Amino acid sequence: MYLPYELKLPLPINSYEYFSPPLPYLFPALIQVICRNLATSPDLVEYCQPIYGKATQIFQTVLYLLTLIFYMKALKILLKQKSTFNLSFLLIFSLLTVNYRTFLMLRGEPYIAFLLSVLVYLFIKNNELSWKITKKQIFLFSFVVGFIGISRQWGLLLLPAFLLVLFFLQKELKKDYLKFMFIVFLISMTIILPFYLNLYLTTGSVTSFNKDPQEFNLNNQSLSFYLPINDEAINTFRKPIRSNMDNQLFPILYSDLWGDYWGYFSFISKNVEKGRNQINIGDYLARVNILSIFTTFIFFLGYINIKKNYKNNIVFRYIKYSILFTFFGYMWFLIKYPEIPTGDTIKATYILQLFHLLAFSAAIYLEKLKDKSKKNYMIIISILIIIFTHNFSAMLSHF
Repeated sequence: MYLPYELKLPLPINSYEYFSPPLPYLFPALIQVICRNLATSPDLVEYCQPIYGKATQIFQTVLYLLTLIFYMKALKILLKQKSTFNLSFLLIFSLLTVNYRTFLMLRGEPYIAFLLSVLVYLFIKNNELSWKITKKQIFLFSFVVGFIGISRQWGLLLLPAFLLVLFFLQKELKKDYLKFMFIVFLISMTIILPFYLNLYLTTGSVTSFNKDPQEFNLNNQSLSFYLPINDEAINTFRKPIRSNMDNQLFPILYSDLWGDYWGYFSFISKNVEKGRNQINIGDYLARVNILSIFTTFIFFLGYINIKKNYKNNIVFRYIKYSILFTFFGYMWFLIKYPEIPTGDTIKATYILQLFHLLAFSAAIYLEKLKDKSKKNYMIIISILIIIFTHNFSAMLSHF
């Protein structure tokens, strides 16, 4: 936007997104610089924005496809399957409406999503190799971890689980795992620390945000934020669109995950009164939410499955702990930076990594079900295909 002629990180006076790590902005910035140097328009900002915007959408669509591939490659190793293609994962992952909205926006979460899929794949692969150190595996793992850290602050919530799984490793693997992760930590920190050190020196905090924080107190949020107990909560299944469920965590998060609560795809997001056909859209998105109860239940069964049946597997422990760290880390953010009464920071995009790990777990549950009962598996797959067909319009942008 500011057409920089030198490489530097923006300050709060330069950009509303000054606190965001730089990795996601490198590609659009590169396209913008090329456009700036070739174009002759008197207004280079207005002229170049649609060009670098569309180029980034195409680039991030490729990242989305690669995300699918790496998760399916991970499932192939984990479940010892012959084929990389995995219908269970492809279908359950494709039902996440938030995917399409996130990957078509210029932000850091698409990079976290892609890098997390690579991380899960490498984690499984290294575990199969009993954490024997090779230079190739060390550098691959280190750069993936490092790039996650400079994609978006949420990515840092994926790192503590590496330490926790150490306590559940077999004795003969602990030494090799600890050595492997120590080297990864040293290398990845050389990538991560410069940005956060600069953020601390310029703003006084490594968790800086474009709003003043409050002292951490559960009372920063009302009871209805934590528990959907007021009359507005029923709008989750009546009219789940912007302003109908002010600052209610689970109704908004649910509606944003499966539908389009904030109106980024369906109508003009910042102008509710001028939005396109919102009465009809609200009715349709209500049906999306009702049908998605089934999909949510499959996600729940997937999480219960890895928690109950894979207690000694560190891959599943990593997934379980990362889900928990992401959720509670996000809760800390919402309590420190409450947006009352609108709840503008309650967005499924912010914790996309959590939903991807849940989808991965759900796919494992479905694959195990297929081994036990092909009939029940096909019934569930058929229902999910019907839900996907109905929900498809929610995944399309009307801009």
